[in-house]
Amino acid sequence: MMQAMTESTLAAVNPPAVRHLVFLVDDHPLVREGLQKLIEFEGDMSVCGEAEDAGRAYERIEQAKPDVVIVDLSLKGSSGLDLIKRLPQLERPPRALVLSMHDESHYAERALRAGAVGYVMKRETSSNIITAIRHVLAGGIFVSEAISTKMAARSAEKGAHDARPPVDRLSDRELEVFLRIGQGQETRRIAEELHLSLKTIQTHCAHIKEKLDLENATALMLAAVRWVEAGRPS
Repeated sequence: MMQAMTESTLAAVNPPAVRHLVFLVDDHPLVREGLQKLIEFEGDMSVCGEAEDAGRAYERIEQAKPDVVIVDLSLKGSSGLDLIKRLPQLERPPRALVLSMHDESHYAERALRAGAVGYVMKRETSSNIITAIRHVLAGGIFVSEAISTKMAARSAEKGAHDARPPVDRLSDRELEVFLRIGQGQETRRIAEELHLSLKTIQTHCAHIKEKLDLENATALMLAAVRWVEAGRPS
């Protein structure tokens, strides 16, 4: 009895810390493993699940009910942006933080428009990643100072939409197709991996050529390869 009372008293004096639940979505097992170790080193965070593609992620997130989902943009068979756009459909939508190799100058604003509340590049230090997670958990929006300045300047510009670089005018899906073409994928493979019809991919290609003022498929391929080789997706 005395032992039980002592334990009860200790629990009342030192209640267990609230643990924030984090869900990981990345198609690289080593990345997920590293993130889990980094997060669980913090005393008030715990990884409640993980997935390598958007389909499985959505189902598991619905069950796990995390506070924050850390999402990579390049996933097996789909884009992380697709998953982020679906999260508000959940009964208890988590906050989404993008952690990606893709250059923030081209993807951060897209991620925020899709519904994410933060964007961090994988080249950042461990401490900066933890800072981003905590900022998002606290209800804030986390982006780098460079992106914050860029977004503020763009919103202040008159006719900002027309002033955007040509690639930034592509839709999220068009940019995904453009990136995959630049990585050497044929349209048929792109269609298979994105679970879309070949005709749909061809339509996206037509829109890309129009927006980037490219004459034909060869010009599209060369432009995409140059864009990737220039390190835009990073």
